[in-house]
Amino acid sequence: MAEAFLVGGVRTPVGRYGGALSGVRPDDLAALVVREAVSRAGIDPASVDEVILGNANGAGEENRNVARMATLLAGLPDSIPGVTVNRLCASGLSAILMASHMIKACAADIVVAGGVESMSRAPWVMEKPGKAFAKPGDVFDTSIGWRFTNPQLAARDKLTFSMPETAEELATVDGISRDDADRFALRSHQRAVAAIEAGRFDDEIVAVQVNQGKRSFSVTTDEGPRSDTSLETLAGLRSVVRPDGVVTAGNSSSLNDGASAVIVASEAAVKRFSLAARARIIDGASAGVPPEIMGIGPVPATQKILERTGLSIGDLGAVELNEAFAPQALACIRRLGLDEDIVNRDGGAIALGHPLGSSGSRIAITLMGRMERELRNGGAGIGLATMCVGVGQGTAMLLEAV
Repeated sequence: MAEAFLVGGVRTPVGRYGGALSGVRPDDLAALVVREAVSRAGIDPASVDEVILGNANGAGEENRNVARMATLLAGLPDSIPGVTVNRLCASGLSAILMASHMIKACAADIVVAGGVESMSRAPWVMEKPGKAFAKPGDVFDTSIGWRFTNPQLAARDKLTFSMPETAEELATVDGISRDDADRFALRSHQRAVAAIEAGRFDDEIVAVQVNQGKRSFSVTTDEGPRSDTSLETLAGLRSVVRPDGVVTAGNSSSLNDGASAVIVASEAAVKRFSLAARARIIDGASAGVPPEIMGIGPVPATQKILERTGLSIGDLGAVELNEAFAPQALACIRRLGLDEDIVNRDGGAIALGHPLGSSGSRIAITLMGRMERELRNGGAGIGLATMCVGVGQGTAMLLEAV
């Protein structure tokens, strides 16, 4: 079987909902990172076999197949195809794994993979009337959550929990306290702020030029991390599920905008084009869990690939675990027996944000940067990128530094 390597990797800053990137179309964000990933890798655009992008919405300016739109907008040859995948929160990570499967099956040599989401620009959608000349049906905000739910699923107990409700359920099941969650959230912000100040994200970010009428400016930094947050501030926030609950806006990820992309290449392509491989994709897997505790998905997904590869938790030097919610992340860390010190060392989605389709490829890019820095100090030879997925799934990928 052929080996698959990650080459390059770039992301936009993560913008807040309604923030600096809210004026930029998602297909333009995607085109920017596709073009930049190809350029930074030093690849002839004509050598790209496929573009695979993750996107969780697809209802608006993504125009259903944002990968094809981004390929054209990026100026790649018309002959290069593009496909969009949707595994909700893990769409970007699934795109990378699909690209690796193509490489390992010798069905491609160079694939651009990543993801994009503009939750700010997600449209409202209206249900078509059930019969001619009837009034319009229900209206839904497509930024996040259920829409047009199948009645059979709606009737299933707990299946249609909102995302905060699933995190609250998991906090109850795993005995995670409000103080545990708030302390984890504070750590996420502190680590992200420290990473930004130290310039650890600089190499992975491409600036986004925003034009708003007569005003033009460049966005270069993630908008989410807060240097002024404190445990007292977080403790004062209202629980969003029940009065005595754990989940708050402060210990949850936010709604965000952003895009990210990497080059996935075969060993033959690395040698033929003298590419700078950054990591080898060891393996990846997804797993299903009960939807009402969807946040635990990284546990079986990670266990699946560890068992398949013969590796163990002790072999991991760096972990990027998407922080959908603090109790969710803590439950995964504890059930897997992870060393908290190696998890999200530069902060996670609670601080940085969670633009759904992009988050999986964003954490893969951040993981590569971490592994390269930490390998110089004798660690992080093998890394894990993993995340939970709405409606009860988890996805995980193992990387080896090269």
